[in-house]
Amino acid sequence: MNLIMFGPPGAGKGTQAKRLVEGRGFVQLSTGDMLRAARASGSELGQRVAAVMDSGSLVSDEIVIELIDDQITKNPGVAGFIYDGFPRTTAQAVALDGLLASRGQRIDLVIRLVVDDEELLARITKRFEDQGRSDDNPETFVKRLAAYNTQTAPLLPFYGDRGLLREVDGMASMDGVAAAIDAALAG
Repeated sequence: MNLIMFGPPGAGKGTQAKRLVEGRGFVQLSTGDMLRAARASGSELGQRVAAVMDSGSLVSDEIVIELIDDQITKNPGVAGFIYDGFPRTTAQAVALDGLLASRGQRIDLVIRLVVDDEELLARITKRFEDQGRSDDNPETFVKRLAAYNTQTAPLLPFYGDRGLLREVDGMASMDGVAAAIDAALAG
């Protein structure tokens, strides 16, 4: 199964993905994690990633697709993959579709964690004040949230028109979100 999880920063994607990894044997493919691991590996691909990152540029869609392809190859026979942080644009979604089609696969389900932006900002602000996590800085978070809403909006009809999009109330309790995701996976 190939599953995409959409939701803004702080919506709980990572928490729910971890649960699916532990409980169902999925592999989470986080673009940020893959880029850092490739860079640290020293491989030819990792050296290309490092050069791009060191220049301050964004890593190309082609390189990210190559990283995803590498992870699929390294994890044969797993229950499924959770795409976290990719795709972010329609062009990336088309590229991912092409990669999966070349392997006889497809995206099976897209879960969108629907959250209230104002409540989410309040949650992140409190977490920043309580824990001091730099990635929870409210000013930075507002920018990240705006980028998510701008970039991801075109993907909702892209997957919705295919009947793949399921919306889950991301403001529910962790267990409530988990139950709704399980129901979506059950079909």
